[in-house]
Amino acid sequence: MNAPTDTLEVIPGINLSEDELVERFVRSSGPGGQNVNKVSSAVELRFDVRQSPNLPEWLRVRVLAARDRRLTNEGVLVLQAQRFRTLERNRVDARERLLTLLRTHTIEQKKRIATAPTRASERRRIEAKKARASTKQLRGKRGFDE
Repeated sequence: MNAPTDTLEVIPGINLSEDELVERFVRSSGPGGQNVNKVSSAVELRFDVRQSPNLPEWLRVRVLAARDRRLTNEGVLVLQAQRFRTLERNRVDARERLLTLLRTHTIEQKKRIATAPTRASERRRIEAKKARASTKQLRGKRGFDE
């Protein structure tokens, strides 16, 4: 595991400063035995995407455009880490998850090229529709004499 350093490298050329991260330590609901009620081992990591001076504008736009439930209306990304029993491992986990999330937004999505359905797939679709229609036709209303 990597210990927290002064900067976090998202990708080469994009580094986040430690000053941009706000950590809050709270009691964890996860494993910990009797310690769980006494020690604040869970980490709540906050990163202000809108105000970050180190994020390039294209990355900021992509992160804010993603409708992530962890993103507040003010543009603050809130990550909670309580997977581990120790505070230090949860701190590292929260930072790794932040970097993973930012790295996923650095990859540009390819535009989907629409293709026409094949003749065979259209034929299969029509045959399936006819089979469903005939099944439903058999379920039709019956007369009083039956």
